Amino acid sequence: MSVLWVLGAGQLGAMLKQAGTPLGLDVRPVDIESNDTLALGEQDIVTAEREEWPETVATKQLATHGNFVNLDTFPQLADRLTQKQWLDRLNLATAPWFPVEQDSTAELAYKTLGDRVLMKRRRGGYDGKGQYWLKEAEGTHIPDEWKGFAIAEQAINFDEEVSLVGVRGKNGETHFYPLTLNLHINGILYASISPLERLKPLQSKAETMLSTLMEALDYVGVMAMECFRIGDDLLINELAPRVHNSGHWTQAGAHVCQFENHVRAVTGLPLAPAVVKNQSMMVNLIGVDLDYQWLNIKGLELYWYKKEVRPGRKVGHLNFCSGDLSVLQEALSTLHLAEPYPEALSWLAKNLPTAQ
Repeated sequence: MSVLWVLGAGQLGAMLKQAGTPLGLDVRPVDIESNDTLALGEQDIVTAEREEWPETVATKQLATHGNFVNLDTFPQLADRLTQKQWLDRLNLATAPWFPVEQDSTAELAYKTLGDRVLMKRRRGGYDGKGQYWLKEAEGTHIPDEWKGFAIAEQAINFDEEVSLVGVRGKNGETHFYPLTLNLHINGILYASISPLERLKPLQSKAETMLSTLMEALDYVGVMAMECFRIGDDLLINELAPRVHNSGHWTQAGAHVCQFENHVRAVTGLPLAPAVVKNQSMMVNLIGVDLDYQWLNIKGLELYWYKKEVRPGRKVGHLNFCSGDLSVLQEALSTLHLAEPYPEALSWLAKNLPTAQ
């Protein structure tokens, strides 16, 4: 049987491996720093848990394999410039923007995009890193080291942040999980909740946007689309050509999670419709020590990444799923975590549907 290699051995790679095990698939995540020579077979398949990687013996071997699914897509979406160009080419709504060139000025940014402009590094940058605010009221200028390496976006006064996780098979078949409502604090995802009845009117619009992109790229596997909701409209903020943090709730809340659907897609197995079990919530564990007493909380499922705990580092997540909303409310009131978690937990409690 062929092996499914995962370029990257972080938590996403570990969860892809876990998802492949019940299917009898041999899924092998590979550390991006590895200089080992891998025993790749001609019929083996390669996927990735990340958009970019350094060149090492192992990554070069994987990235030149003939069965690396979506290999051409990664550089196009990993670079925010080409990602935005794709969105514009396909007439998919996104924040007004322009590339930051050597001759770009803050004055140009304020004139074309308004008095608050967010610069984002073209490559890298996640969890709020790789961003720089230009604010006309403060007389901010573009640092020289950002010129030629960033895009500038208009600041969007959005109502909420939502994301859509979809999967596309080799035959073009697509399935989508319900829209997920997300809370970011200091640029880091802290909590997600799905499904929500009030987001259903936007589901079809979001699916059309993401399917348009996946079709244009001939993409195979799971892709996530993060959006700003402004009234009844959606603006695409960022895209991730991989399984995504905001889809972690599907491990508890869907009959087949995003990780298994990705494994199925890239290996050519039949896909599963995104059938939801019950109301779900997810809480990221960021710089938090492991506490097995959490397992006493009804409706809670723990995923610990076995990483060294450091401030600002994602070290695990908690999933909650129940058809009894009082169980979820009780879980939120029982879970005690330090700042800024009280904000995240009260946000979840506020957005939980009320019992009928």
